[in-house]
Amino acid sequence: MKSTVFLFGEAEKGEFGIPFACRSLFHLLDALGQPREESLGVYYAIQALLYDRDLIFCRVKEEGFSSIDYFKGLKLLQTKYYNHLHAILIPGVGDQEIIEAALQVCSLNKSLLIITEKDLFDYLTR
Repeated sequence: MKSTVFLFGEAEKGEFGIPFACRSLFHLLDALGQPREESLGVYYAIQALLYDRDLIFCRVKEEGFSSIDYFKGLKLLQTKYYNHLHAILIPGVGDQEIIEAALQVCSLNKSLLIITEKDLFDYLTR
């Protein structure tokens, strides 16, 4: 059984705040297009697929700042059950409210929350 990774990130195409299941690199790039240069979401999505994980990608308007998109995706994640949800990735997010909402969802699913070192520092020093 594959582990599922739920990832928030910027992309060129797709609906904001709506989870999208990606099965391959081609499927990911075809459905979501190119990321903004500073974006980490698509980079981590590619890594998840290369490590043979099931990927659910939730597009946000701007990584770390589009709280409406994050909360919309997290709310859907609370109501929908994903088999073997291993981790939620929120690169670029240092916002305390978003991180704490994601931690609540992780607690419900017994999954990991993955953030970058910079985001952890921002979270801890606010």
